[in-house]
Amino acid sequence: MSSSSLQPWDTTEVFKWTEPPAADFKFGQKVAATPEGKEWEARKLVPFDLIDTCYKLMISGIVPRPIAFVSSVSEAGVDNLAPYSIAIHSICSKVVYSPPLVSISVENRHPENTPKDTAANIKETKQFVVNIISEPFIQNANATCVNSPPDFSEWDMSGLTKEPSVNATYAFSMECELFQAIDIKHPDTGAHTATLILGHVKYVHVRNDVLNDRGNVDPVKFKPVGRLGDITFSRLGDGFRIGRPTWDTVKSHSESKY
Repeated sequence: MSSSSLQPWDTTEVFKWTEPPAADFKFGQKVAATPEGKEWEARKLVPFDLIDTCYKLMISGIVPRPIAFVSSVSEAGVDNLAPYSIAIHSICSKVVYSPPLVSISVENRHPENTPKDTAANIKETKQFVVNIISEPFIQNANATCVNSPPDFSEWDMSGLTKEPSVNATYAFSMECELFQAIDIKHPDTGAHTATLILGHVKYVHVRNDVLNDRGNVDPVKFKPVGRLGDITFSRLGDGFRIGRPTWDTVKSHSESKY
């Protein structure tokens, strides 16, 4: 897709709240009860040979993925910045609440199969910061994807300003200590191919201007960016709220029906 065929970035497009799909849903209702659901279920799953298609299917199928923009420092004092998303190359996922843990999974460099700077730095210093990317600085963050040598710091080329701990550019940041590093080995060859990092969140930094009156992060103000497949990113479109059912409600429905 050429850049000339793309629409310009729309600064007026904002996140908005809507009703959820199947707004009149009742317990036990079939997916095909709605026109959209009927059309959806008419399509069939197709099996794929994962030997050749695993990577592209997973990065395009596990979507949207939150992006962890990770800053770390080596023992030699070299700063590193790198974005990571969920699936194959990396994971940015909340694991548990007590203690509060987040995870990133860093795949080794290709073709030499050596650990990337982020994993090596975190193992060495036990410290790192996970930032969530917002629309205004997605290009700055993406610039740090370059396959630079270990002695190169991505800060200057990113255009971001380095701060002692967290950067005011980021609306949401988590200062982490290494909780556990797990070397992922290929089940057939036994080769170390990636490192799963579990980070213990020690401090959370949130800009006041992205909070709503209930103390939650407001998606309209936060403007988070997600990853899709290939080199495709996404921003939030519409949002809807669906209440979590209680067993008493489900039990009452089941008793009345059966």
